[in-house]
Amino acid sequence: MRFIRLSALSMMLTLLSYFATNEITYAESFDESLAIHYSSQGKQYTTQGIKTPQGYRFNESSDKVLNLATLNWPPYISEAVCNKGWVFQFTVALLVSKGYQVNIHFYPWARSVMLVEKGQMDILFPEYFIESSAPSDAIKGKKRQELLVLSNKFAGGELSLLKRQDYEFSLKPDLSNLKGKIIGVVRGYQNTPEFDAMMDSKQFAVVEAVDELQLVKLLVAKRVDLIVGDPKVVTYSVNYSSLSNRNKQALLNNIKVVSPALKYNHLYYAISNKYPHWGQLLEDLNLALLEFQQSGETARFIEVGSGCTLDF
Repeated sequence: MRFIRLSALSMMLTLLSYFATNEITYAESFDESLAIHYSSQGKQYTTQGIKTPQGYRFNESSDKVLNLATLNWPPYISEAVCNKGWVFQFTVALLVSKGYQVNIHFYPWARSVMLVEKGQMDILFPEYFIESSAPSDAIKGKKRQELLVLSNKFAGGELSLLKRQDYEFSLKPDLSNLKGKIIGVVRGYQNTPEFDAMMDSKQFAVVEAVDELQLVKLLVAKRVDLIVGDPKVVTYSVNYSSLSNRNKQALLNNIKVVSPALKYNHLYYAISNKYPHWGQLLEDLNLALLEFQQSGETARFIEVGSGCTLDF
């Protein structure tokens, strides 16, 4: 995430507010394209996508059809972000480079998890590392690792606690002072093993939200003591919302990241083991991840970001 001067941030917030007021999304305000450019094996390629009633389709002539479930999680991926964000573009390029037809569907995260764990979708992304002890919320009595197979990792971001500006709290290394707190989490998210173990054993109370914007509102309204999330996602979720400029600024001015971060979380693809050829898909996906990493394509996608003129 790039840091910009306050004046530039104010201008961006004003623009975002204008788009919301006039029912124009940030993405629609640019000459957005579903053409994704990438390099593979030393050659340049372009894959052209189309929007369908169910989502976004690329390489439609291929009979190796994949259905992927994801969420709006800006700046990494979102329908509201210009060109859908770098993780969207990166994912399409990886899979098309291995000859797959890619169909990406956006849902609330808990539904995406359920669809892939039940085998109704093939890939869940972007996912955090799944611990062996993590239970499935979709299929009772099952562990998530019994239902999903993780790819190799790729770049992610920090996972942190956030508090109100006037709330006195310093995190202990062993997380012991989380006991008895009321903490906001996004429904269906996996966080860190230590945090989730404390949550599962009810050492602190939990209030579930549907997304990061709702988390921030809960925090500022003092319905929770702390919230947990990727600070970049929290900031973008407020900025890309339909709230007025004044309300956006009020929310952002009232929250603060707790240091140190809980963890740096890499991202993964989680493949349903009900996909008939999941072993071959895993092999293809891991090979593409390695090729893109070695060629510099991964770094390029991250650096370019959304690919739009205005990005923050």
